Amino acid sequence: MKKLRITVDGKTYDVSVEVLEDAAAAAPKNTSVRSAAVSVPTISAPPPRPNLSAAGGGKTITSPLAGKVVSIDVAAGAAVKAGEQVATVEAMKMNTFIYAEIDGTVAQVMTRAGDMVEEGGALIQLS
Repeated sequence: MKKLRITVDGKTYDVSVEVLEDAAAAAPKNTSVRSAAVSVPTISAPPPRPNLSAAGGGKTITSPLAGKVVSIDVAAGAAVKAGEQVATVEAMKMNTFIYAEIDGTVAQVMTRAGDMVEEGGALIQLS
């Protein structure tokens, strides 16, 4: 057992360390170091979830995350095209823009700026 004193972020600690092998005796002399190729698995992101659900014969645009509605960018009766921004939701001080995934007409705006929404919460009903 060796006793050591270490300092971390200005605070001093007394620690006891058990030496399992003598470093000089454990390392053989005149050895070469080999490198090995290591396979690292790749992690792919899941495909984006559509923010549409069928409800009452129309399509409901839903929030992909829980947060605060910053803006609703369309009004009832407005025609929207697929890819058009229809709302903005803020979560953790980051804005997420919500886009229409299909062409349609806004049948009903189901929330307003300042409202809190849950993940999957209805924002806009398209017909």
